[in-house]
Amino acid sequence: MDLKNVTHTSFALLGLSEKPSLQLPLFSFFMGAYILCILGNVLILMLITTQSQLHTPMYFLLGNLSCVDICLTSITVPRVLASLLSQDMSISFHGCFTQVFLFHMVGNMDSFLLAVMALDRYAAICHPLHYAIIMRKRTSIILLASSWITVSLHSSLYTTIISTLPYCRWIIHHYFCDVPAMLLLSCTETSTQQMVVFCSASIIVTTPMLIILCSYVLIIRAVLKLQSSDGRRRTFSTCSSHLTVVVLFYSSVIFMYFRPSLLYSASYDRVISVVYSVITPMLNPFIYSLRNKEVRNAVNRVIHYIKFAKMDKNIT
Repeated sequence: MDLKNVTHTSFALLGLSEKPSLQLPLFSFFMGAYILCILGNVLILMLITTQSQLHTPMYFLLGNLSCVDICLTSITVPRVLASLLSQDMSISFHGCFTQVFLFHMVGNMDSFLLAVMALDRYAAICHPLHYAIIMRKRTSIILLASSWITVSLHSSLYTTIISTLPYCRWIIHHYFCDVPAMLLLSCTETSTQQMVVFCSASIIVTTPMLIILCSYVLIIRAVLKLQSSDGRRRTFSTCSSHLTVVVLFYSSVIFMYFRPSLLYSASYDRVISVVYSVITPMLNPFIYSLRNKEVRNAVNRVIHYIKFAKMDKNIT
């Protein structure tokens, strides 16, 4: 990798591997994952926009999740692809700090959206008669706006901490600018900054996680009261796709950010970070489309519409 363009006004991102033989496979992986992520999430957005059956609070939130997932991968993957092609691994200070701000803002918004979606499932299952009143569009917009403000403030804190540190090392052992990897590059003792990062991350991650846990405890309690086993199965099935996404997202995030810096492993953590920054956003639309009956029905309606449109065109 060419590090000749790295100066004291820029960092060098080493990517997932320094081995030249892995550059083509890595480029193919990131390109394929990025294309699948964009296509899958755009499909979800198209279905939610065009299918009146999906004009409900649940799918309004799912559409927002698709937008956030597109943004999350677009913050890191295009930069990785450009570096793999050009072999220029340098990134300016301003570019790096901007990436830190955007990545943590959008990544945390993913977490908050999952919490709001859990509240939506709680309202739909535990208070079905009042669901339309509880989850009005106005309520959803207020929850989303509050979430965006919260994650923006938190991300500003992270960016301020990172941007005010003095640096005497310039090589980031990661494929994007991330806080744990950058703290290791500072010339000064960063225990205070690490404590601030850990405490703020604990609040910003555990708050939506506790909302999700409490929501599902109440959902499970309500479902177990149902007399029909078939009713219990159908009710749980409406939550299965959301739970799958929650487990996949939080397992990787907790491993990355909730451990002592002594356990930081550059090579290991680069691979783990791919899970929540690339793989999860890529899989989300497929999880929801494969495990959600209404989304599958919407896809079938679109396919049938296209088939009939082609048949009418051929007849005419």
